[in-house]
This record gives sequence, C-alpha cells and structure tokens, in this order.
Amino acid sequence: MSRTYEDGNPTPLTIGARPTTQWHLSDVPRVNTDPCTMIIFGGSGDLTRRKLIPALYQLAREQLLSPNFAIVAVARDAGAINAFRTMLREALGTSDEVHNIDETIWKSLSDRIVDVSGDFADPACYAAVAEALRDVEQRYKTEGNRLFYLAVPPSVFQPIISHLGPSGLAPRTIDQRERPWIRIVVEKPYGHSLDTARALNKFVLERYGEHQVYRIDHYLGKETVQNILVLRFANSIFEPLWNRNSISHVQITAAETVGVEKRGGYYEEAGVIRDMFQNHLLQLLTLTAMEPPVAMHADAVRDEKVKALKSVRWYTPETIPGATVRAQYRAGTSKGEAVAGYREEPNVAPQSSTPTYAAVRLMIDNWRWQGVPFYLRSGKRLPKRVSEIAVAFKKPPYLMFGHKVGAEIAPSTLIMRVQPNEGISLRFEVKVPGAARALTPKIEVAPVEMDFTYAEAFGESAAPAYETLLLDVMIGNATLFARSDEVEAAWKVVDPLLDYWQNNPPAEMPTYEAGSWGPDEAVNLLDAEGFRWREP
Repeated sequence: MSRTYEDGNPTPLTIGARPTTQWHLSDVPRVNTDPCTMIIFGGSGDLTRRKLIPALYQLAREQLLSPNFAIVAVARDAGAINAFRTMLREALGTSDEVHNIDETIWKSLSDRIVDVSGDFADPACYAAVAEALRDVEQRYKTEGNRLFYLAVPPSVFQPIISHLGPSGLAPRTIDQRERPWIRIVVEKPYGHSLDTARALNKFVLERYGEHQVYRIDHYLGKETVQNILVLRFANSIFEPLWNRNSISHVQITAAETVGVEKRGGYYEEAGVIRDMFQNHLLQLLTLTAMEPPVAMHADAVRDEKVKALKSVRWYTPETIPGATVRAQYRAGTSKGEAVAGYREEPNVAPQSSTPTYAAVRLMIDNWRWQGVPFYLRSGKRLPKRVSEIAVAFKKPPYLMFGHKVGAEIAPSTLIMRVQPNEGISLRFEVKVPGAARALTPKIEVAPVEMDFTYAEAFGESAAPAYETLLLDVMIGNATLFARSDEVEAAWKVVDPLLDYWQNNPPAEMPTYEAGSWGPDEAVNLLDAEGFRWREP
C-alpha cells in the first residue's frame, strides 16, 4: 500500500531531473542595455535599499548594465553624497540577494550615484532633479534615456506624476521606438478598488502612453513564474492535457510565516485580498489558464492574460458565502516561538474583521476550463513560506490493482514551485518492486516524484526578481508588467468580494492558530468537491 504523510498526503519517492547538457551562466549571451539614467523617487527608502540597489549591483556584476549608466536618487532626507553612498553600501552588505561583494564593482556603480533632496510636492524638487540630470547626462553620455522609478507609497504617485511632465523631466512619447525614451515604473498596489484603479489609470494615461508605464509585480520576475509559459508551450506533452478533460482542479498557494509585524496600520486598510490576491495570485492564475499567445511579445502575452481574467466568473452575493473563506490568525507558535494573534498586533483594532487568510474558489467560463475549479489561498502565520501552483490531474476511471477505486491512489500532480527552492515536480504512481509481491493478488502502488530545481540543474541561483524586471525595463520589454486593462480586469474579479465582506462582517470572525495551515472552513471548501489542500 502507498505510504502517507500524517495529513493523508502520499509520501513520494524522488527521481532527480537534470538538464541533458551542461549549462553555465557564462553561456548566456550578454545584452547591452541602452545608455540611461535611473531616477529613483524614494532613493533612501526601504525598497531602494533592500531590492533596487542589490539588483543594480547584480546587473553591474554580470555586465548587463550599459557603461553609460547613472543613478539620480531623490529623497526627502538624502543628505551628503558620501553619507548616502555609505548607507547604500551598508544595505548591500545586509542583503540576502548579494554575496561576496566585489568592492571594485560597487565603487564603479556608486561613483555614478547622485543624490537630490526635496519635497516631492514642491516644484523646486523637480528643478533640482533637472539640474542634476543635465550634469549626469553630459558626464556619463546617457543619451537622454530616463527610467523613473516610483519607490514611494501609493499616496505619492499622483503628485510625482503630475510634476514630471510640466517640469520637462519626462515628456510623453509617441511610441516605444522613439528616442530618447522615457519610462516610468510604478509599484503595487495600483489602486485600492476598481474605481480608484480606473481613476489612476485615467490620470496616468492622460499624461503618458501605455508603452511608457511599467506596473511592476515582483512575482512576475521569479524564474518559475516565467517558466510556466515555457513549460506549457515548449513541451508538447503538457499542452494536450492542459484542459478540463484531464485536469480535475488547480491549487495556487502563497503562504507566509510572518505576521503583519510593524505594518498593522497598512494591513488594516489592505487585508489579504488586496495585498496578495488582486495582484500576485491572479497573475499566477492568468499564466496557468491563458491561451497560447500568437508570439512571445508583450502585447500578445498580455492580451491572453486579459482574456483569461475576463473569463473568470464574477462573484455575486449568492455565491460568495459558499465559495470563499476568510479568517484571522490567533495566538500560537511560529518557528518554535510563541506569537501574538492579529488583534494583539500594534496598530490593529481590537475588534478588527480584516482577514489575514483567505481561500477562494474561482471558476473560468471558457472552452478550456469549464467546470475546473481554481482554488486560491494565502495567509500570514502559516507553517511554511511557500508559493506554488499545483495542477491536479483526474484520477483513473477504474483501478484493476486490488485497490478500492479512488480510495488510496492520489491524483497525479504537477507542482510549480515559485518560492523557495524554485523548480518543478511531477508526482505519479508506480509499482512497488519485489518478487515476493507476486504471491499476493494485489499490486502495491506508491507515489514517486520527478523533481527539478534550478539550483541543482543549472548550478546557479535564480536571479532575484527585481534584477530581471529592471533589466526588462531598460530594454523596453513589457511582457512581465501589467497593462492598464489587466489591472482593471483583476479588480473586477475581487471587488464584489471586498464589497460583500465589508458590508457583511461576520458575527464571529473565523480564526486559525498561528503556525497552522488555516481554518477548518478552508478544508471544508475543498471537501465539498472531494479534494484536499496540498500541504507543501
């Protein structure tokens, strides 16, 4: 009989998967990005220190930045340039994405950093940036190409964008081929609801062309997320099975071990749906569910993603109670330590009904996916930090091996791990070997797992998401960035749910113990269809 985990999931054996030829990073042809200046609003902020500077250092180390590249860091408290560079170097040293820092490379990069201080709402700030740009562009020959990165809270997006055009820093361009180019990167969240997202899109697109705006979601920069399209459309063994005829259901999980920490005020406004579902999880759903694009270029890929989102069945007040679960973590144990419940966290209301966990069932009404449920879940204070897509295939219609039909053989499952340990595994059933087993009328069956990881197969750690995405902005590849209609289509999916939960607070908020996989209600959501959650 097949062995099982304590939770009932079969324990797999593992078969390693390796590339058929030896591969090294040095085999990849180098891409020369255009000369450009990167202007970072929020130059001393957390995002710049933790993600942007480490990503730029990695690009420099891998010789992917143009020799004619410079940085203008704009901050309210930038300070003297030497102190500013010291602060960035210290941040680089504490980054978990950079190892064995080459001081020569860092000096070459840091020498090209200029800091400007000022209030983002004050026109004088933009005059100071313009003056710095004149000097930088002449000194480093950046040819007038400008990448504006808004590493600031959403409340500051509009004030900055409203000043960029009138100040002459960032004029509107006609199309992507125009030189010099102007590109603007905006971080999530992009709006707080469908109405606010529409208003923000209207505000931005009145001033800039769609080809100039890069709405970033760092999930799309992860290797496994990008590999979903390659797995599906470069391997003919999967595409014939990728539909309602062979797939029983799909599970998409984004689990976090941390609580809200010091972000209680933000989380009270956002909640898990705005924080994770509207962007990250729906992005994973679209890549899993979309039709093949006519070509691997930005508009073709994004056209298919939008079609997938538009095919998602809208929630109604009648369907929401049976298709969704919300809950908050209560006190428990995480990583061996006692932790407080959500309502005991700083800046959280004592009677808060903001969910820190949600599980939902979505149906896609099109020819490929009719009748196949997509289950999405995300939560804080869960047992493991993991993001994955699990595609469960249908069970065999009849088993002739002495088992009860469907009782003990788990469905074959294709698992795409987004983080950590990026890779892909395929679980399926095999016969347990042994001559003595011929004496029994039953054939013993056990699950095994073919497993591929980037680190083992290629000998290189996956590139950090921001490194990939910054490089794409510099070369003008918008494939991994959300388009305005895609953002609005995603909000259309979650807006009815947010409205319903706000207008119908639970009499008693469901809870789950910190360190568990979520509330019993989430288990029941799948039990009703005869499925169970994977516990990675």
